[in-house]
Amino acid sequence: MSENNQPKAALLSNPQVKKVRNRLEGAMAARRLNLWRPALENINTMISQGGLALLSRAREMVVNNGYVANAAEAYASSMVGDGIKPSPLIEDEEIRKKLNKWWLQWTWESDADGITDLYGQQAMISRELFVAGECFARIRSRFKSDGLVSPVQVQLLQSEMLPYETRDLPNGNRLRHGIEFDQIGRRVNYHFYKNHPGDITNKTSIERTIVPASEICHIYKPLDAGQVRGLSEIAPAMVKLYILDQYDDAELDRKKTAAMFAGFVTSEPGDDVFDDAEEGLLPLEPGLLQLLNPGQDIKFSEPADVGSNYEAFQRRVLLAASAAMRIPYHMVTNDVSGANYSSLRASLVDYRRRIGQLQYATIIHQFMRPVWGAFVEGLWLSGKLDISADQLDEIKAANFIPPKWDWVDPLKDISAAILEMKHGITSRRKVVESKGSDIEEIDSEVAADLKRAEGLSISYGDQGATQITVNFNEGQ
Repeated sequence: MSENNQPKAALLSNPQVKKVRNRLEGAMAARRLNLWRPALENINTMISQGGLALLSRAREMVVNNGYVANAAEAYASSMVGDGIKPSPLIEDEEIRKKLNKWWLQWTWESDADGITDLYGQQAMISRELFVAGECFARIRSRFKSDGLVSPVQVQLLQSEMLPYETRDLPNGNRLRHGIEFDQIGRRVNYHFYKNHPGDITNKTSIERTIVPASEICHIYKPLDAGQVRGLSEIAPAMVKLYILDQYDDAELDRKKTAAMFAGFVTSEPGDDVFDDAEEGLLPLEPGLLQLLNPGQDIKFSEPADVGSNYEAFQRRVLLAASAAMRIPYHMVTNDVSGANYSSLRASLVDYRRRIGQLQYATIIHQFMRPVWGAFVEGLWLSGKLDISADQLDEIKAANFIPPKWDWVDPLKDISAAILEMKHGITSRRKVVESKGSDIEEIDSEVAADLKRAEGLSISYGDQGATQITVNFNEGQ
């Protein structure tokens, strides 16, 4: 019998195997770790078992916990700001200008609910990514007679609209967490509720509707390979924040109760100083001196303070919670009392790198790319784009520009950008796009400004360029 075929007991009794196993400290069964026996479960199993409970707690926290509410807004504003915008890559300048014009008009009418524009929908998606871990966007075709710039709209659906149901289907496909997969693992349909199951203002029912996967943008950040549904960003910090909130409430209530008692009157047995007092309470007013009978005394209330370690303890818990939610501490608490330029920049650089990764992997790849494609295809189907079907892919090609990041120190960052362009480290296009703008749009505006200034005999351009050079040299 080979070593690989030896019984498990024989392998475990092998001293050499024991020696190797004991080197893995995290796998040891020592006294400290004896009770740590987590099940080896796939993330889909964990979400299936606790997804609804986690989601309901996350939604409750973002409504009632100030730190979580602030973190959700900070996450959304960092993710999309004033919008992630497409920049068509087609070389035909006339078509490119038409696409930009039509896109701007269509963003105002993209929302199927008519509540906000496309960039407002991006913000709602980002907030849902933080709270629920996922959001669904349905691309809905409209009639040409509806009068839209492009006959298509986007309808946002919350995570609760898709039940965590898993079963085999009669057609041979598999329903996993409400998503129908075919026999080779492709998503083919989504089995949504017709109405939100928790909305009592609408008709609640368990009726389902099946929507083709081609109409659905499932926006979420997969943590593990093969993950089917999203997981709330609040999940790792949820317990700490919940207990901290309870502790703060208890501390506040204790101080409130203690502060209600200004003093206590004591007397000898048989004396009664409360004849005129209601239920044994003497009236208290500012500056009042209370006369006491012989043998009576007064003791003033001295409620215990929260202690010198209260703020340090709270800060430490919030630091851990902020790290768990992957958001800088000062963005969760608005506390910058211990920060400086270097510390703020160091935390923001890493945070912005993470957000940039999410922008391209989730909002752009899972939402903006299919929405832009549906918008262009709608223009073609409505006859506004006089091109052949073979040219559609060329028209759909676009670069997506995230919003600019506000600088901690504008002069230093601008000087660094100028230096990089001067030595060919980066292009002017990259610098302009990092500010959330399209270089062709900027160039057109600058050319129009210069032409207008020349017609009015204004020469501010040279002075501005000279001033930039002076500041840059001073920065060196």
